[in-house]
This record gives sequence, C-alpha cells and structure tokens, in this order.
Amino acid sequence: MFGNHFYNEGVRKLVIGFGQVFNNIYVQNTASDGAVTKRLRVPLAYAPKEKFLVRLDQQADLENREFAIVLPRMSFEITGLSYDANRKLNKMNKTVRVKSNEADGKVMNFNYSPVPYNIDFSLNIFTATAENGLQIVEQILPYFQPDYTVTVNVIPEMNLKRDVPIILNTVNYEDSYNGDFTRRRAVIYTLNFTAKTYLYGPMSNASVIKSTQADLYADTDKPPTPREERVIVVPNPANADADDDFGFTTTISFYTDNKTYNPVSGEDE
Repeated sequence: MFGNHFYNEGVRKLVIGFGQVFNNIYVQNTASDGAVTKRLRVPLAYAPKEKFLVRLDQQADLENREFAIVLPRMSFEITGLSYDANRKLNKMNKTVRVKSNEADGKVMNFNYSPVPYNIDFSLNIFTATAENGLQIVEQILPYFQPDYTVTVNVIPEMNLKRDVPIILNTVNYEDSYNGDFTRRRAVIYTLNFTAKTYLYGPMSNASVIKSTQADLYADTDKPPTPREERVIVVPNPANADADDDFGFTTTISFYTDNKTYNPVSGEDE
C-alpha cells in the first residue's frame, strides 16, 4: 500500500488559493481635501509571524534606517491540520472520468472518496500606524460571514474541482508601541482561519466495460454443470461513451448442449 508514490498537490493548491484571496489589498493616504496622496499594494508572503517580529526587532531604531523593513506587510502560514469526521463519506464511492487512450481507445480513470481535513491558517498583518491596520482589516472582514469559498482544481486529469469554504474564526490585535519615541511602532492583527478541504489518494485506471455476460445454472451445489441460460448486456448504441445518453440491449439465450463457458479461451466447450 505505502510506497506507491503519488502527489496531487492538494495542500499546496489550497495554500496558493488562500494566498490569492489576500493578494490584492491596498492602503492609501489622503489629503484633507480627499485627494489620494499615496497608494500602496500590501506585500504578502508565506512566512511565520515570528520571522517578521525578529526582523522588526533587528531594526527597531528609527534613527538608523539601513535595514528597516517596509510596513505595511502581511504574512500567512499553516498552523495545523485535523481530521474532520463529520464530513466523512463512504470510502467506496468513486469519482470516474473516461478518457481516450491510444492503446485500447478508452480508459476509465477513477479515484475513491477523499478524506476530509480541516487546515488552519494564520494571517498576520503588520502596519506602522493604526489607520493602515484598520484599512486592511476592513477590506477583509466583510467578505467572511463567517466563510468565503474558493474553488480548487484538485485533480486536473479528472477535471475534479472542489469548493473549499474558508472560515474566519478569530481576530486578534496587538500594539507594540513601547519604549521611547525613537522606537518603531508595529500594529499587528492576527486572523485565524479554517479551510474545510478534502485530500485525495492516488488515481487509478481500468478499461471501459462494454459488455457483460452471466451464465445461469440449474444447480450450484454439485460440481460445475452445463449452463442452461445466458444473459448478455451491451450499451445501445454500442459506440456510446460514458457521458452520452444511452440505454442497454439485453440478450437472453437458452442452451441444452451440455457445454460450459471457458473464460480463458472465451469459447463454449
């Protein structure tokens, strides 16, 4: 079981989708007459909160700006993964897609039911002023009531897409305005989210079944006896694809020749 390498990039795609939600946030300064004097797109990076705090501490003195980090800035990271039993599906359910194959014409790709997981994210907002922090937060909060849904193309080979709700859990505020007036101020908002996603296992494939045959016997308690009745079912029309609107043709035959079907040779012997 283990050792069969596969990688659907499910968590990676979710991380990219989460980042895209907050990738176009701006702050702007206005004059007394309402004219915009400065407009800045807030940079976003995947990084832990502590990394930015350490970077700010390294250059906390406003009298020396050689290494000062530009604010405002945002970062986000995964903070936890947990199994969600409430969204568990029947593990034997299949998602199927039939595709053309050069060898045998058609092949059926399928994947069993995914595993539900909750992935926790933390979005950190760093600003030098309270006004910039309020601008950023107000551009985010109205969209979460309490969730915002993103669509993730989880398995492109199967054209399988999932709508993933991202739920806003908490909003925390911190103001590190301590020390003398030459110390740099950092207003920090921490928003905690939970994304309810699904993780898929490896994709499998099999040939498309175009015909079924069932032989019926009068007695099953004894050693194999000659078949008496045969039922064959084929799609109608015979060249129908999985996405077509088609029916079935059932053929029932009766036998008294005392022969049995050999699955190896495909003949009645």
